Amino acid sequence: MSADPQSFLKTQFDGAAAACRQGWQVLRERGPSQVQFWFIALAIGIAAGFAALFFRKGITWLQTTLYGVEDIRELHSFAEGLPWWLILIIPICGGLVVGLILHHFTPDGRVRSVADVIEGAALAEGRVEHRAGLASALASMITLGSGGSSGREGPVVHLAAVISSKVSAWIKADGITGRDLLGCAVAAAVSASFNAPIAGAIFALEVVLRHFAVHAFAPIVIASVAGTVINRLEFGDVTEFSLTQGGALAFYVELPAFLILGLVSGLIAVAFMRATFWAEDVGNLLQRLTGIPRWLRPAIAGALLGGMAIYFPIIIGVGYETTSDALTGNLLLREAIIFAILKTAAAAITIAGRMGGGVFSPSLMIGALSGLAFGLIATAIFPEVSGSETLYALAGMGAVAAAVLGAPISTTLIVFELTGDWQTGLAVMVAVSLSTALASRLVDRSFFLTQLERRNIHLAAGPQAYLLAMFRVSNVMRPMHHETAAPQEQLLTLIEQGIYLDTHATLERALPVFERTGLDYVPVVTLAPGDAPPALEGALFHVDALKAYNRALAATAAEEHS
Repeated sequence: MSADPQSFLKTQFDGAAAACRQGWQVLRERGPSQVQFWFIALAIGIAAGFAALFFRKGITWLQTTLYGVEDIRELHSFAEGLPWWLILIIPICGGLVVGLILHHFTPDGRVRSVADVIEGAALAEGRVEHRAGLASALASMITLGSGGSSGREGPVVHLAAVISSKVSAWIKADGITGRDLLGCAVAAAVSASFNAPIAGAIFALEVVLRHFAVHAFAPIVIASVAGTVINRLEFGDVTEFSLTQGGALAFYVELPAFLILGLVSGLIAVAFMRATFWAEDVGNLLQRLTGIPRWLRPAIAGALLGGMAIYFPIIIGVGYETTSDALTGNLLLREAIIFAILKTAAAAITIAGRMGGGVFSPSLMIGALSGLAFGLIATAIFPEVSGSETLYALAGMGAVAAAVLGAPISTTLIVFELTGDWQTGLAVMVAVSLSTALASRLVDRSFFLTQLERRNIHLAAGPQAYLLAMFRVSNVMRPMHHETAAPQEQLLTLIEQGIYLDTHATLERALPVFERTGLDYVPVVTLAPGDAPPALEGALFHVDALKAYNRALAATAAEEHS
């Protein structure tokens, strides 16, 4: 007699549900296997792609609502006919809202961006702040929608990192898995934001993870493709910019000119970065001297931007219209130079004013304008051997952006994918290589790593520098009850001589003490308030510190070469 069909189906359903529960439990306790990880990467790619899409749509909706423009690609031209008071008040109101959001939802009133994602990858097992990250994404959307002169890639990258951090927490991912998931999210976000799948994957490896480990490549590519599909389902298979003129090199005679353009672009990138940092220092100084509340700082920056936009609306927003004009040669030499200076100032004010946004889009615009200006001069001096000045604009766009991001490979690919022009690769590569080489000598490798260096987070020099800061002395020391503890009398003598380490200190501070004193061990104490003597907790042995450091270096090398 055959079994009851309902009973059979119920048995199968219960078995499948039990298998799912068991699989989820294993996933949470032991981490994902390789196949499972690829499916997780795909899910993160889709989620990050939608996050980038919604972020871009949100900016479009805000700009359309606030400025009344029907096509945001013509925002700069449209803004020229708006009343001056409207252009002034929109960024002020936007800055006020941004300031209140950051004041209430971040501990320091600072927008999170790519630098924080790089820090999370290196020092926090691929995790970033959730609450501050969501607040930063909202603040940056309002900034760009209300006239802020920055880019959308920084907030989108951090928003995607928040998604991957949530997933890493759910599955209790270890450091390697957490960093790989972070790379997947970043790749998908960049790909969805710029319709650039190849560059998105390379950007995650080159800029965020800062290695090209084989084990991370497949899932990151999967996520990057997923993000691109999300973008193309909405916007189609189109490039951000359209080049109307040919860009062939005149029998390679122009290559020396692109070498010079690379050096000039490197200097321009350094000027842009230092202008931003200088503006931030000035803002911090004025805020400290005047006592202005931190929530009012973005509104003041908005007032400065609004005042500039009354006369020069090209500074409003991401700036793709002006960038496109530069790439198609629709600007005069004087306009290109003035617009590049204005965009540099506007982007510095936006970022230093803590309004939010990224630096990639401004660097693209500044680079295209600078390259066009260089090309107009070069083709005027040597017209008989010169090609199109728009080729210089394209090469300058890539060269400045690569130097700012510290990402020559991914930026070169992004330039190709943004424009769809693969015939001018030689000129772009020459300019990008020289600009990056020069700029990396004048700053700490890139804008993001210099940001971190200014916060005393030393990632630019590599793992050998920042790994020491990851180990607290209290986790490596031998406590007093340890069977091989140091003699208490000698430790007390060293404390009296002023030679000791606080329990909250890191190996970054401890190793120079060993080098300076030549001791085999140093007392570790808890500092007491007032004039009370420090309480002895144990001793840090030099050999233990070196062992911990060597294990960390070995683990990092194994991850980067796996």
